[in-house]
Amino acid sequence: MDGTTSEEIRPATAADVAAVKAVTDAAYTPYIERIGRVPLPMGADHAADVAAGKVYVTGDPAGGAVVGLVVVEAFADHLYLDSIAVRPDAHGTGVGRRLLHFVDAYARALGLSEVRLCTHAKMWENQKIYPKYGYEFVERRVEGAYDRLHYRKRLD
Repeated sequence: MDGTTSEEIRPATAADVAAVKAVTDAAYTPYIERIGRVPLPMGADHAADVAAGKVYVTGDPAGGAVVGLVVVEAFADHLYLDSIAVRPDAHGTGVGRRLLHFVDAYARALGLSEVRLCTHAKMWENQKIYPKYGYEFVERRVEGAYDRLHYRKRLD
């Protein structure tokens, strides 16, 4: 048990690295067949991202185990949401919503007025989710082997 409550979102620690990898893998594995390759978040250096302070986690109320996370990176003019992952057994419980609201609040706390992200074009579920949370489609770009849709959200 890592002490994370269902409502708390906190910076990940070195002790969370295995859970960060497990949740990321569980969230993104279903897309491998659809997109024809391993999604980039699965190949991330989770230990380095945690050490750099880019990863924030949240737990489940039953035991505090990590059920969701975001990986973010601050730039001069925006916060980049590199990855959001929710354990499949926690889908529909509001974890993703809370994480997206956290990203907005974090950007504002840093004095940033925009959040940016991208998703693979074949992850069509995301094309429905992100606009519901205020993200607007910016452009579609092929970057290496990945066909990506770029989104942004301007914060008030």
